[in-house]
Amino acid sequence: MRVKKALVIALAALLVAGMAACGSSATNNNTNASGKALKIAIVTSPSGVDDGSFNQNNYEGIQAFIKNYPGSSVKPVQQTDQAKSIQSVQDVVADYDVIVTPGFQFSGITKIAQENPNKKFILVDAFPADPTDSTGVKTSVVDNIYAMQFAEQESGFYAGVAAAMETTSGKVAVMNGQAFPSNVHYQRGFEAGVEYANKHLGTKAACVALPSFAGKDVTGANVGGNYVGSFADPAKGKVVAEALIAQGVDIIFPAAGGSGNGAFTAAKESNGKVKVIGCDVNQWNDGKTATGNVVLTSVLKVMDVQVERQLENIVNGSFKGENVTLHAKDDGTGFVSEDGQHQLSAKTLEALKTIEEGIKGGTIVPPTGDPGTTETPTSFPGL
Repeated sequence: MRVKKALVIALAALLVAGMAACGSSATNNNTNASGKALKIAIVTSPSGVDDGSFNQNNYEGIQAFIKNYPGSSVKPVQQTDQAKSIQSVQDVVADYDVIVTPGFQFSGITKIAQENPNKKFILVDAFPADPTDSTGVKTSVVDNIYAMQFAEQESGFYAGVAAAMETTSGKVAVMNGQAFPSNVHYQRGFEAGVEYANKHLGTKAACVALPSFAGKDVTGANVGGNYVGSFADPAKGKVVAEALIAQGVDIIFPAAGGSGNGAFTAAKESNGKVKVIGCDVNQWNDGKTATGNVVLTSVLKVMDVQVERQLENIVNGSFKGENVTLHAKDDGTGFVSEDGQHQLSAKTLEALKTIEEGIKGGTIVPPTGDPGTTETPTSFPGL
């Protein structure tokens, strides 16, 4: 009897230990290193987390994280005045564990992060500004900021090649929001892609740029192109797109956030004459009409996956403050090639896949929009 009783006690002890182990595992899978569920805030530009493009893709990364870690939560904070971007972060930092800030306008969060070392920050499309540098050019590495930039020039390059190969009018254009570095990267990459297609793929396309919509970068230099002046003005975006269409443009690449929706509207009203190339995310569903779709393809900046990864790193204790630029070889850039999500010809699709391998391998290096760079859309490695 004593043996049986001892056996029962031993089995019970093992069962409790097993339950405790399972409970511990569940806690580790759903909490951060401090034992608390992550409270996340995402502070965005005025176009908000439902802009169908840049901000939304970041938000979807957070949502994917929360799906796997249901003890966590997210609060979207949509600022109404972009000039108050940093103040918007200051207003919420005390109440959240993690602040996600998509956009170059948030590069000035450095001091806030340094003053709140127990908070984590995920900065997208910028590196933290050096608070000792009055020019705003120098950057810092901050222990509690993971900052990611993307080689947008690579995705812009894919868009330029696709536009050059698919145009029937011979005129294509890129339309941007504001001349932040990421947007100028897209512009230069697009222009370079058109040049590459003209030289190597037998096309004769021209990039149309309207002087009245030329942009100025963060240094004040004129970068040309077609700039709306905002990422949250679809009405102005439509005006710019219609002006391009009036010049004979039949493919537009709107790298303009919410303002890009205006180009989609203009294309839909063109009775099938104009197509757009989606930006940042797969915008196929945004291009649907009663009779078809105005999206030729979409080029990608894979932010959602990167944001989700960093949130997971916070949970498992491997988060590290650093400044990283993500390329095609890092799964950071790309284009949509899935059946039923694009209207590229087989010839164009084959060319893009070959070019992608060249970009990953370093034989094709599209030019950036960095101030002072010596590479241009007509002079870069691989042209």
